[in-house]
Amino acid sequence: MMASPSTPHGSAPNPSPTPPTPPTPPSLPASPSATAAPSRAAPPRRRHPWLRHLANIYRLGVKELWSLVRDPMMLILIVYTFTASVYSSATAQPDTLHLAPIAIVDEDASPLSQRIVSAFYPPQFTVPQMITADAVDRGMDEGAYTFALNIPPNFQRDVLAGRAAEVQLNVDATRMSQAFSGSGYVQQIVSTEVREFLQRYRSTPELPVDLALRVRFNPTLERAWFGSLMQIINNITMLSIILTGAALIREREHGTIEHLLVMPVTPTEIMLAKVWSMGLVVLIAAAMSLWLIVSGALHVPIGGSVALFLLGATLHLFATASMGIFLATLARSMPQFGMLLILVLLPLQMLSGGNTPRESMPKLVQDVMLVAPTTHFVELGQAILFRGAGIGVVWVQFMALAVIGAVFFTVSLRRFRRTLSSMA
Repeated sequence: MMASPSTPHGSAPNPSPTPPTPPTPPSLPASPSATAAPSRAAPPRRRHPWLRHLANIYRLGVKELWSLVRDPMMLILIVYTFTASVYSSATAQPDTLHLAPIAIVDEDASPLSQRIVSAFYPPQFTVPQMITADAVDRGMDEGAYTFALNIPPNFQRDVLAGRAAEVQLNVDATRMSQAFSGSGYVQQIVSTEVREFLQRYRSTPELPVDLALRVRFNPTLERAWFGSLMQIINNITMLSIILTGAALIREREHGTIEHLLVMPVTPTEIMLAKVWSMGLVVLIAAAMSLWLIVSGALHVPIGGSVALFLLGATLHLFATASMGIFLATLARSMPQFGMLLILVLLPLQMLSGGNTPRESMPKLVQDVMLVAPTTHFVELGQAILFRGAGIGVVWVQFMALAVIGAVFFTVSLRRFRRTLSSMA
């Protein structure tokens, strides 16, 4: 009987001994091709500075558009200015005398006086009111009629006898649109009736010289054609100054201008953003007004290229929008900006040639207004929209607007930077 090998006391037998670990082979030097390259993150692409500037100008301009959308009063002003204002300016003032109230004092009661009374009829005049001499002053004071014609006693007898006969015409000059043209109508009617009464027949004398009248660009001499287009030109100037100036004052009052100062944007970017955004709004509104109101509602023919006119309007907006920012830097509140706007806007519109031809103004005024953008914009607007002129005719006005716009932008930018530095 074989005995098992003895083990030390208290130790348990190891039924499965662990096999010996094989020796580790010596490490070989790794080849250069097997070495793993360290991972490196690709450097971010840096945009060109002008791309960054364009992006800032675009985003700031979009911010201005959203601020305008949230201002309902400004939106109402824009819509009214290019719709109802244009239509009323074209139709409010009639081309000729229309339904002017007239009263007649007939103290002669002769066939000649009755003939004069019957010569006044609509649509130039209302049906004449027959009154007494005592009611003339009271009726004029109350505004009951614009004209009061007094035919004295023995008027027909004096006319037939060849003696001097006078007819008194009282005019209410507070009604300017009717007073100036209506007084001429009344004098012509009375003179014609007296002359035909003496001749005993109605005839048109043949003159040795015949005047052949030819009217170009507005054959029917309709005031609506001129009034509607000139109102659009004036509204472009007015709204571009108001919108850009109000945008800057609005940021100052709301405190958002301080937020822009701590952002990585420059004053040039802030100013260009306001110019392009507000100018785009005015340009679109003017184009819609030309299409819907002028051509659609008023049926006014446009002689030239609308695209060429809008291109000139773009240059004009560049100058007037810069002017609006300059005025906003001078004003401390919206009421002050409104007062400055009146002082600047009225001379620009009255002396630019839109209401009165520049040739009829003093030479000094003509020379001074050459530095105003409205003078050149009115010239190119009338040439394109009325006379159908092309770029070969209005290129001088285009160059003048570009130069004036650059000067106004430079001056306004310098003032804007100075204002921002004082606020920082």
